Amino acid sequence: MITVEQARAYYRGADAIHDFDHVLRVLALAERLAREEGADWEIVRTAVLLHDVARVEETDRLAQDHARAGAEFARRLLADHPPEKVEAVAHAIAAHRFRTGPTPRTPEAKVLHDADKLDAIGAIGIARAFAYGGYEGQRLWAEVPPGYEETRANHPRHTPVHEFRMKLVKIRDRLLTESARRIAEERHAFMVAFFERLEREVRGLA
Repeated sequence: MITVEQARAYYRGADAIHDFDHVLRVLALAERLAREEGADWEIVRTAVLLHDVARVEETDRLAQDHARAGAEFARRLLADHPPEKVEAVAHAIAAHRFRTGPTPRTPEAKVLHDADKLDAIGAIGIARAFAYGGYEGQRLWAEVPPGYEETRANHPRHTPVHEFRMKLVKIRDRLLTESARRIAEERHAFMVAFFERLEREVRGLA
């Protein structure tokens, strides 16, 4: 429905957290998951290639619903394809966010959701958290007070540690497919160990 090179063009100007390298990593993960979950690869592949296209145009990434906007973009772009395939792609894109709905209903939507979330944990997840922190001018580390709840990651007090505590540590338990949960175990453990080590080094204990 769309080639890799065609999709690449829509990500020019994207930040390092959601650029086309991210898309290609998600694509590799999604291929593994689709094979194990019996999902339609054509639908999954197209949805992966287009899932973050709307982020490039966002002026405030967290305020905009890039998933909904991306689904509408896909409908326009793929208008010449069979309507049922277009809607399957659009639903997968619309349902891939962590913080908002809709809930992924199809195997293809679940695969995109999980592949995208796997790229947010483990070593690459840590790298992305600190890349975003640098982009937003966040501190490298800060204490997370008890009961801290903040929905906007660009809050002045927010750091990669806050992102880990608020979002990243929860991802493993929110994955929708068995194949993704298996991959997540090692990534989750590595990430937890990293942030524990980081705190020890910050406090001069290691």
